[in-house]
Amino acid sequence: MFKNILSFVAISLASSFFASAAQAHFQMVYTPDLLRERGGLINLKLPFTHPADSGYVMAVEPPEQFYVVKKGKKTDLLANIKTSTWTSAANTGDAYEVDATLRGLGDHVFVMQMAPYFEEAENVYIQQIVKTIVNVGTLPTDWNEALGLTAEIVPLTKPYGILAGGTFTGVVKSNGQPVPFAEIEVEYVNYDPDMKNNRFSDTANANLPSDLFITMTIYADANGTFTFGIPKAGQWGFAALGVGEKTELNGKELSQDAVIWVQAHDFKAVK
Repeated sequence: MFKNILSFVAISLASSFFASAAQAHFQMVYTPDLLRERGGLINLKLPFTHPADSGYVMAVEPPEQFYVVKKGKKTDLLANIKTSTWTSAANTGDAYEVDATLRGLGDHVFVMQMAPYFEEAENVYIQQIVKTIVNVGTLPTDWNEALGLTAEIVPLTKPYGILAGGTFTGVVKSNGQPVPFAEIEVEYVNYDPDMKNNRFSDTANANLPSDLFITMTIYADANGTFTFGIPKAGQWGFAALGVGEKTELNGKELSQDAVIWVQAHDFKAVK
């Protein structure tokens, strides 16, 4: 009897651990500077990982979609995707990356629809639809345009024009319609990505006061709108969970998540 109780407790603790880990997955579409003075060639890293704690890198199939929208024009970049690896404090895993050319001033809205990933610990598929918006020359164009994605966060704050200590506001939508009371996970990229060596840095940017702050959870209001105060410069990810229209794959639950990456900046000291 005592052994059965211990086994039950161990299984429960393990289930809780893996459930917490599963909730923290973030598909990154990362380039260091979302606000750029000039265009030209950039490289974007695409690991599926845990950026707040340099956590496990998960292997996924190649993306289903990858494209950029500029002034309403969509350019398919899926053929440019290259296989790669990414190293975290936990492991080195398969990943992807892509080179893209920023042409002209304005917003370049990169959109990635990852292939569904089966999370065994949760017995659920995860598919994230991600937006990363890179601006050239401070000319705003497409940043607040809804693209009608099955899972999407439409920013109401320029995602590249946030000051540390300010706020980011967005609307969670599915096929253009707001998703009331959506659950949103928030993570800080606490370990700087090393673009040359495809890895997270060994040193954190901030000492979090508790593991509670590795993945923070907020909720949208009845209109699908949310606001989050951003305390520190750097890039932040927002993932609205399970807001897409598809909810099943291969007889199992499918969570289609909307993800957006934003960047906050410090005031620069006067020289």
